[in-house]
Amino acid sequence: MKEILDLIKTRRSIRRYSEKTISNGTIEDILEAGRWAPSGLNNQPWRFVIIKDKEKKQILAGFTKYSKTIENAKVAICVFLDKNSSYHREKDILGIGACIQNMLLYAQSLGVGSCWMGEILNKKDEVREFLELSDQYELMAVITLGYASESPKSSRKTLSELILKKT
Repeated sequence: MKEILDLIKTRRSIRRYSEKTISNGTIEDILEAGRWAPSGLNNQPWRFVIIKDKEKKQILAGFTKYSKTIENAKVAICVFLDKNSSYHREKDILGIGACIQNMLLYAQSLGVGSCWMGEILNKKDEVREFLELSDQYELMAVITLGYASESPKSSRKTLSELILKKT
């Protein structure tokens, strides 16, 4: 298995996927990695909707200008904040971010490509209504999964550009 830092450095947002399907076991393993993320008071405020059905993915794709990524993916995972489990909104959103990062990194370790989609949040109420969920649930992101058919490159700022102060 790759070292953690190698996984972090090599993970990229994949927007084009091959036709190869992802097993239900692999999807559950990726969700399991998310389940173990830290959260304030261990409240675990994340909830998931898994969409594999092609027609439902097409409808979901209609809620974002980046529709091709969802249409092309084998799986879309909608990640929600369960407001009834929430005790501090900002902390809970950070926890959901950790949950998502766990899933992205674990997917990478399995050779599964992923993309963390946020623009779709502009239509979060419409997505929730489409999925027939109560307003107890607030969409935080959509994660697409599939085996990559592209190898995007990336660049990063230097660490010295990011450090504000050393004391």
